[in-house]
Order: sequence, then C-alpha cells, then structure tokens
Amino acid sequence: METNLTAQQSDYARFLPALSTFYALFVGRQRRGLIDNDPYVPLNRVPSGLKHGVESINWLAPEGLWQYKWSLHSAGHASLDLQKDMFREDMYRDRNRETSWLLGDSGGFQIGKGKWEGDWRAGSGCPQAHKKRDGVLKWMDAFMDYGMVLDIPTWIAREKHSAAVTKITSYQESVDGTKHNNEYFINNRNGNCKFLNVLQGENFSQADDWYDQVKEFCDPKVYPDAHFNGWAMGGQNMCDVHLSLRRVVTLMHDGLLEKGKHDVMHFLGTSKLEWAMVLTAIQRGVRKQHNENFTVTFDCASPFLCTANGQQYTGYRLDNDTKWSYVMEDAPDDKAWNANTTPYDDFCDAMYDNWMPSPITNLLKLNDITIYSPTDVNRMGVSTATSWDSFAYALMMNHNVYTHIRSVQEANRAYDNGDYPTMLVDDRFDRTEVKDVIARIFEIDDRDKQLQMIDDHSRLWMRVIGTRGYTGKKSVNASTQFNNLFSEV
Repeated sequence: METNLTAQQSDYARFLPALSTFYALFVGRQRRGLIDNDPYVPLNRVPSGLKHGVESINWLAPEGLWQYKWSLHSAGHASLDLQKDMFREDMYRDRNRETSWLLGDSGGFQIGKGKWEGDWRAGSGCPQAHKKRDGVLKWMDAFMDYGMVLDIPTWIAREKHSAAVTKITSYQESVDGTKHNNEYFINNRNGNCKFLNVLQGENFSQADDWYDQVKEFCDPKVYPDAHFNGWAMGGQNMCDVHLSLRRVVTLMHDGLLEKGKHDVMHFLGTSKLEWAMVLTAIQRGVRKQHNENFTVTFDCASPFLCTANGQQYTGYRLDNDTKWSYVMEDAPDDKAWNANTTPYDDFCDAMYDNWMPSPITNLLKLNDITIYSPTDVNRMGVSTATSWDSFAYALMMNHNVYTHIRSVQEANRAYDNGDYPTMLVDDRFDRTEVKDVIARIFEIDDRDKQLQMIDDHSRLWMRVIGTRGYTGKKSVNASTQFNNLFSEV
C-alpha cells in the first residue's frame, strides 16, 4: 500500500485537499494537550496501530501514516488574529515549510455569502471590510506559500442577501472591489507569500472583461517588485475547458505566464475526476512549449463533506470508455457494533463490491469507528443517532482524503496507459481525444491559430462537463439569459 503519495505524483496536475478546521484541530489540540498532560483525544481512544498517536493523521508531517506535500486552507475558516495562540491551527501554522506546501484561499466566498459583513465597494473606507482585508493579507504572508488575492465574486450582485450585506450591486462593482483589494495586497505584501490573481466572470464576455481589467497586477512592467505570481481560475474560467484554454493561450502571449514569475495556476473547487486529466494535459502542454515550471493545482472539499454525511470512499471507477468517478457509499454506522472488533478492512471488504483500503483503515477495528453503544452519550451528555464520536469522523476523513488523492493519481496513470473516460473522447466520426488536441494547441506558436483551433473544437469541449454541470457552448450566454428569465428561490 502506497504511503508516500508525494512520490507518486509524477507530472500530474496537483490535487489539493481543502483542509477543514475540524480536522486540523485534532492535530493541534492533541499536541497542546500532550504538553499540558491533558490530551484532547484520550490516549485509550487512539487506535493502537497509530504509532505517533493523533499526529499519525497529519499527512503534512513525516509522522503521518501516509504523506502528501500539498494542501489548501481557507482564510474564511481560520483565525486571522496572529497574536492569539491558535494551537488548534498548528497543523498548518507550525509545519515544516521545506517539506510541505500550502495554498491559501482568500475567503471571497465568505464575502459572497454575507459571512464577512461590510461595505466591500472600492473606496468605501469601511472599517469592517478593511479589517478582514488586512487580516487575510497578514495571515497569508505568515502561513501560506501561495495565496489567492481577496476577490469579490461576480454572482454576489444577483443574490439579494449577498448584495444587501456587501453593498455590491453590479458586475462592475465586483471588479472594482477586487481591484481595490489587489492594490492593497500589492502595496502591503511582505514577500513571504506568493499571490495568485483571481479571475472571475459568469460567461465568456465577463471573463474576458475581468481579465482585461486585472491583468496588470501580474505584469512585471507595471509592478516590477510586487506583481502577483500566478493565476486562480474562478467563475466560468474553472468549469469550462473552452474558456480555460483560451485564457491560458492569451496569458502566454501576453507575457503573463513566465518562468519564475507566474508558475502556478489554480482551479477553484474542481471535483469531477475527468478534469484531473484535462488539467494535466494543460500543464504538460505549457511546460513543454513555454514554461517548464508551470504547475496546475485544483482543490475540492469532497472527502471532508462526504464524511460529514456519514459516507466513505470505497474506491473508484476507471473502466475504459465509461464515466470515471470516485465511489462514495454509506459507511458502517450502528451502535450494535460498538463491541465488534472485526478488522475494519475485512468488514468493509465483505460489505462493498470493491473496497479500497487505506493505511489508516488497515489499522482499525470496526469499533474504532462505531464507538458508541446504545446507552452511551457524547461529551455534551447527549445520546446521538450515530455510533461515531468526533474522533471517528477525523479517522474517516483521513481515509477519504487518502483515497481521493489515490483516485486522482490512478486516473492519470490509466489515461497515460491508454484507457480513457467517455467524456474525453469523441469517436462519433474520426476519433478525437481531448489530450491530443490540447497537446497540438500548445505546439503552435501563433496566438490567432491557437485560438482558432480551440474554437474549431468547440463540440469536443462541450463533452467535458464542468464542475457546475455546464458545458462549453451552454455557458457562453447562459447566466445572462437565465437571470433575465428566472429568479432563484
């Protein structure tokens, strides 16, 4: 069973687990508790196979049962008070920067959902907004290797609650608010963190316009000492391969994807397994023809969210010429099993058609997860419907993150070996593979010819369903027309 997933990464686009605060607090609180002789997780609750105790679930550390160098964490879920002793965040605050790499999400989603209240319009002078803006920047500079600038998503203006809380009522106000934040980051960054310029837009027209308005922040000619260091693809940019390819080609020819200056491009919230191969193809194309350091990253929170819903990854489907996917199913959860010491892998192997074990499930007994009996109560004195305690959720999250990473890596290997998901091949007439077309696009050294080739294959891109369920052509004008015809409830 592979335990060093960093070594298995090869030249694939990098998946970044979106580290949850719930998960991280177990590592940090346990460290502090051991120092204070008051462990957060009682030592008799920790499965005996975890040689380093709770630290064994920390994949960023050498003590972890398995290691993976890369992750993402959001400022929207973190304490931005750098003066406060936040030991629950030690998993990323107190890590070895030589052997781990973290990307910080800025918290634009929290602005959009009204969690970070304040007037976010450019030049508003709102103290609430400025406190968050400054806090995010200082947090990134202190703890992250790369970070996204604090963007104002374009969808805010069309959601009544979001618009009312943020005072953002139009697309242009979203752009202007983002540019205001960009300027603050440019002028006040300390150089410890490299920043990604976030691209938003709900359709082709908005995405092109947004890029034109913010591209100068990555331009060394405009900001020779403080320009941003790469790109984060949000909005339609991250779920429409047609638009993504046009953007990458434009960046190359605009001199904004240069080696040592703009080496990273992140795709926000990308969970569909087939997109892992698309992003690998883009990364390889740019590396071969333009920037050998170019690295594509992408994230999703699926391993943590499925655990919260009482599910676990049981494997993946990579059969040739089918839809490829992760497989999530209901996990064992029954208080009648609280005394069942069957090895967890044996129990699951009998329960599921294709069980994929992980380093942590290999060490568990069933009742390490189904810990509560029918008469047990939790820390709050409450009898719960589930047989899991909070630490069982953390153990299951470790399994799910491991299996998600392995699924992404194995899918890339299978694709390299000649298998393919239906979505990435069009064989209705002459057989056309997405990765081959992407490779040919980057072999051309002419912007107009590259863009024309991308447009000529619009039917192929329409097969590649995006994270939000849209395909290329549908998304060009869909959001504008939808808002004209419908209101959302």
